[in-house]
Amino acid sequence: MLLAIDVGNTNTVVGVFDGDELADSWRVRTDPHSTADELVLLYRGLLGEHRITGVSICSTVPAALRELRRMVVRAFRDTPVVIVEPGTRTGVPILIDNPKEAGADRIMNTLAAHHLYGGPAIVVDFGTSTNLDVVSARGEFIGGVLAPGIEIALDALASRAAQLRKVELAPPRSVIGKSTVEALQSGMIFGVAGQVDGLVRRIRAELGAHATAIATGGLASLVVKESETLDRHEPHLTLIGLRLVFEKNI
Repeated sequence: MLLAIDVGNTNTVVGVFDGDELADSWRVRTDPHSTADELVLLYRGLLGEHRITGVSICSTVPAALRELRRMVVRAFRDTPVVIVEPGTRTGVPILIDNPKEAGADRIMNTLAAHHLYGGPAIVVDFGTSTNLDVVSARGEFIGGVLAPGIEIALDALASRAAQLRKVELAPPRSVIGKSTVEALQSGMIFGVAGQVDGLVRRIRAELGAHATAIATGGLASLVVKESETLDRHEPHLTLIGLRLVFEKNI
């Protein structure tokens, strides 16, 4: 079984693949201060009886990746390991001004999106930031858009406005909020859906083609039903990319 680990700024998504099928998955908080010993205990607890025969990792948090490398050496000795970093074969040409700026998770999303849906495509990743990654018809990463994530925007409002506070991220009864809570929920959910729809339409116009828009990330389920442009919802897109890149390098 393949262990796939996607270390994000807020959460780490962990999956176990049995062949092409995702057998199990978990979402845990990313703590860059966790030691390798603490991570060993965490992963042993999650994996239980799963017999791991390979490990594939991508990370946007360098401090967390350092300890994760040590954990893998200790817990999965003699197991093939692929870490997505410069020099790793991904099969994804990176056609931006500075290819080193492209996060490993964005490359994994590009790889998985083209594998599943072809191209052109737009991956909309609802995480700490809201990323729109554009995939060409040939599977190239050609750039994208970065915007504040839903939770970051909500935190900023709560910290900068005395009468506003953090609320549950859930769709309100109507766009016109009848309370402060509903007004905030409307702005967060419907506002982000409108932002994404506007950006997807602009990207499609710039490409001159209908690009399949794929939603992923931990907060995608909040927006998918409210969006007019998102075509697919694949919550485990990055993990699928990690499976594909492992196959390319082992």
